[in-house]
Amino acid sequence: MAEFPSKVSTRTSSPAQGAGVSVSALRPDLGFVRSSLGALMLLQLVLGLLVWALIADTPYHLYPAYGWVMFVAVFLWLVTIILFILYLFQLHMKLYMVPWPLVLMIFNISATVLYITAFIACSAAVDLTSLRGTRPYNQRAAASVLVTSRRPQLDCRRCLL
Repeated sequence: MAEFPSKVSTRTSSPAQGAGVSVSALRPDLGFVRSSLGALMLLQLVLGLLVWALIADTPYHLYPAYGWVMFVAVFLWLVTIILFILYLFQLHMKLYMVPWPLVLMIFNISATVLYITAFIACSAAVDLTSLRGTRPYNQRAAASVLVTSRRPQLDCRRCLL
């Protein structure tokens, strides 16, 4: 059996004063907010909030088409908030095993498909469920326009203008 070496170098350290457990502080990366990805995500958050706020202010629960629009708008808005927070606080760098560019691409493609279906459902139901010129008609029509302009990464806004 091998003997223990005669010279062993040991080093001891003490924990930081006043803290038993060190937790790294989460600092926001303001450079991300100024980047194109951060600006587009902020635009997604604002437009997504506007879409579901316009639909939520009408009696959407009476019509299944608006229930779908509401689900798509709120679900994708919450996912966008989660992704924005991950990138704002650089938490995506701590989860290095996840291919983040691929995750963002899959999210944006699936969100685009879901928003197109929501746009079709909302546009088809506007005339059937509201009287032209009334407040619910105007809100639902505005929501259907915002649903299509919600995906700025795929540059669909220019097609609508």
